[in-house]
Amino acid sequence: MSTRPVSRPQSGSTIRDVAASAGVSIRTVSRVLNRSPKVNAETRERVEATIATLGFRRSARARGLATGRSYLIALLHNDRNALVLDTLQRGVVEAAAERGYELVVHPAPAEETDAVADILDFVGRSRIDGLVVMAPVSGIVGLADELAAAGVPAVALAAVGIAGFSDMLVSDERGAAADVARYLRGLGHARVGLVNGPLDAQSAQERRSGFLNAAEGMAVVEAPGDYGFDAGVAAGDALLGIEPRPTAIFAVNDIMAAGVLKAAAARGIAVPRDVSVVGFDGSMLARMLTPALTSVHRPLADMARSATTRLLDIIEGGDDATPLTAQLTLIEGESSGPAPIGVQ
Repeated sequence: MSTRPVSRPQSGSTIRDVAASAGVSIRTVSRVLNRSPKVNAETRERVEATIATLGFRRSARARGLATGRSYLIALLHNDRNALVLDTLQRGVVEAAAERGYELVVHPAPAEETDAVADILDFVGRSRIDGLVVMAPVSGIVGLADELAAAGVPAVALAAVGIAGFSDMLVSDERGAAADVARYLRGLGHARVGLVNGPLDAQSAQERRSGFLNAAEGMAVVEAPGDYGFDAGVAAGDALLGIEPRPTAIFAVNDIMAAGVLKAAAARGIAVPRDVSVVGFDGSMLARMLTPALTSVHRPLADMARSATTRLLDIIEGGDDATPLTAQLTLIEGESSGPAPIGVQ
């Protein structure tokens, strides 16, 4: 019985081997590798099939020399919320890997006065092709203009539009916070607590304004916060110590909402029977808590993928004017319910 030889990938294959096997020129193979539009569909398919059969992998060095790019992009952040950062980073990596790019993560300094110089220095020594810029870094005064002046493509994520970036993904956090106010009012809550984030951050400003603007008919007591767990505990304890205490508390991120739940448990206050608690982010934490947290879900991974794909399109000469958007949705969990009977 005869057997046919099985074609196996040849890890040592070169671009010359691919060209010879596919019956095309080396230049045509290079154009396929660089996604040039100057190759017809039939030839492209034949070359790609040959690349797959031979197991050819172009070195990053050769690719960079041919295109003048490093095939590195960076994620700029200054976010201590590991749940948010991890989800965003995974989304960036997924989109970058699909296009043959690698990710460098750079934490910007906490002090805005040092941040622009630090970021420009990082851009210069890292030779990155572009940046995905997270909030609150995206809101640093002068950053967008400096990056544009340096010719560095940058796509930013923020709660408000910021002029100067190559493109932006703006999430309507003001509108989502307004939805929380309307939701609590619909449940009959007339006295509510609001745990703010750091009010020098655009996201915290937008969430506060959205909630207060839609809180018509409700008495709102505010407490300061900084997006951290300890601040959530302190704010929750302060709000729950008021007489008469609020029947619902909105903390403008999930981590502070977790702190509010801890403060309620320490006081023997049942959630949601005695007080409803709502967060913002819809992170994994919201599902892990007991009771599971009602929260505004931000599709962070999808947002990161969209921003990264747009950045790579810009780097590679694309011209897509479609606005980048994100749909924020209030997801009802187990931590919210009707206002206690008899409480006005």
